Amino acid sequence: MLDFDFERMLFKIPPSEHTNEEIAEILKAHPEVQFVSLVGLDIAGNDTDERIPVKLFLDDMDDMLEHGVQTDGSSVHLPKIAELNNAKVDMIPDKSVNWYVDYNFDNISMKTGLPVGTLRIPAFLIHNEKAEVGARVILKKSMEQFKSGLMELLRQNPYVFEYIDGADSAEDLEEILITSATELEFWVRTPEDKADKEQLSTSQELKEQYWKRTYGPVRTALEKTLEILDCYGIEMEMGHKEVGGVKSKITRTGNHDHIMEQLEIDWKYSNAMQAADNEKHVKYVVRDVFNQFGLSTTFMAKPVEGVAGSGEHTHLGVSARTKSGKVISLFAAAEPKKDFLNPIGFGGLMGILKNYEVINPFVSPSLDALNRLKPGYEAPVCIVTSLGHSAHEPSRNRTILIGLVRDERKPLATRFELRSPNPKSNTYLILASSYMAMLDGIRSALEAKKTPKELEKSISKTLGEEDFYLEKEREYRTEKDVFEDFTEEERNARFGAAPATVWENLRGFTKYPEKVAAISGDGVFSEASIESYTVYALTQWKTELHNRTIPEYMRDIRGYVKLHGDDATDYDIDNWEKITSLKYEIAKSSLSKKCLLARVKEALDCGDLQRASDLQLELQSKMSMLRNLYSTYRKNLF
Repeated sequence: MLDFDFERMLFKIPPSEHTNEEIAEILKAHPEVQFVSLVGLDIAGNDTDERIPVKLFLDDMDDMLEHGVQTDGSSVHLPKIAELNNAKVDMIPDKSVNWYVDYNFDNISMKTGLPVGTLRIPAFLIHNEKAEVGARVILKKSMEQFKSGLMELLRQNPYVFEYIDGADSAEDLEEILITSATELEFWVRTPEDKADKEQLSTSQELKEQYWKRTYGPVRTALEKTLEILDCYGIEMEMGHKEVGGVKSKITRTGNHDHIMEQLEIDWKYSNAMQAADNEKHVKYVVRDVFNQFGLSTTFMAKPVEGVAGSGEHTHLGVSARTKSGKVISLFAAAEPKKDFLNPIGFGGLMGILKNYEVINPFVSPSLDALNRLKPGYEAPVCIVTSLGHSAHEPSRNRTILIGLVRDERKPLATRFELRSPNPKSNTYLILASSYMAMLDGIRSALEAKKTPKELEKSISKTLGEEDFYLEKEREYRTEKDVFEDFTEEERNARFGAAPATVWENLRGFTKYPEKVAAISGDGVFSEASIESYTVYALTQWKTELHNRTIPEYMRDIRGYVKLHGDDATDYDIDNWEKITSLKYEIAKSSLSKKCLLARVKEALDCGDLQRASDLQLELQSKMSMLRNLYSTYRKNLF
């Protein structure tokens, strides 16, 4: 299975080979690549996919690569931008990134004996031939403004080079480099198999799966995935089991069955745009390869309630290439045993912390995303960082929002790890908003001529303490366990209450106009793009809540049936009466009183989104009570 001659196959065309002549030559030399697809990316992060026969592409290549191909607003998510009578959208190829070949392992070419491939060419979306739109465009603008803005700040504030190792002034620098990478966690299972939630929870608590050896088809699929991704030039670093999962069962024939495991794969950093493209392509390969071994995968943030969800920790770094060709870190301290970061690094970290309320809507725009961000699962719920007890004692606090990753021996490894994203987050918009927020913080730190020690004091400020940049009624750093060492009230008081619904999260755009301005820069996030994204996310939330969540709750409730007989104890009868009362409160209306599910639907239908949000929280709480009650009731019966 998947035993192809990989050396004969085309996996990518790098930017250095994007001339028309080279592309034509490469495609003619690889007849297994039979299709070309221009891949546009809308505001939601969805990518287009079509099949243009290679022959047709080659015949019209000059025009396609220059002017792209046309689609319309019905095929992409661009609400309030490309709609109905104003829907013309062009997809213009991006020649600055790798173009990967997507192989269909179920379709083997009789001519070549190899799987049929499609060359996927990332593209920018252009609305009405003038307005650049979509997630890729936003990231592109963010990268451009961050680089130019930071270079100008370095010229205007030369004092900062006292704290940078490898350069004495801005004149020593050739180019600012933005580096990013993501980690991908996902669940894998045998199709149609469902693992017992209590088994999964117990296994997680005992850490029976975390970093353990894989077996059977999971091991083979994981190894084959790493092998194939390496062929693409996506430099793989590791693949391993994550915290979730249970041991598979072995059938009489020796095959593994009832598989339910959580995995993680990591790869090397790239520039921000390539990093986002890589993440999207990796997920396609993972899904396709595991499918070949009879395994299904899900990239949902919280596929199983009560068990660890899947994150996609996002790493953010900034470096520079000097005119001598050397690459230096612009975050690392010149004296790493003395300081955690230099002023640029501190400023960047503070920028994300201060402006996170308008980054979060891009991180967690769905019910699934917010279901993962709950206390107890090493998923962040507070806007807080950890640095370490001292500069030479790095922190590995897994309960904070964003951490500092550093190695005194490797300054270029200095970066931030944003722990809140999940595999379905829009990486392009997360990176774009994060780097613009970082620029805001860097600007404030450098213009105030702050030293590393002064900035460490700022980021370590206490509740109620004034600061030149950070908000007075907040704390931003802790070296404690956020979940174990603080009550919910204490967390909220110190670090701010986290939004619990999509509606609450999206309100950040209207509640914090100054923070929206910070990430918007000069047109990076236009008013139109913010509005478009908000409409998309709210529509998704309302539709999912109305048409998926509520029906699923109804199915669960119908399954909570009476189990006891004449041998029931008073304890059984009391539990069943409580269950029945809750079932009626949640799902059974009368002439005099509407049930909770009906009231949620009513609020959504009449557009009262604040009420719908409040009722959603009440509904989630009552459903949790009901599940726990029924579990207790069932366990007391023979």
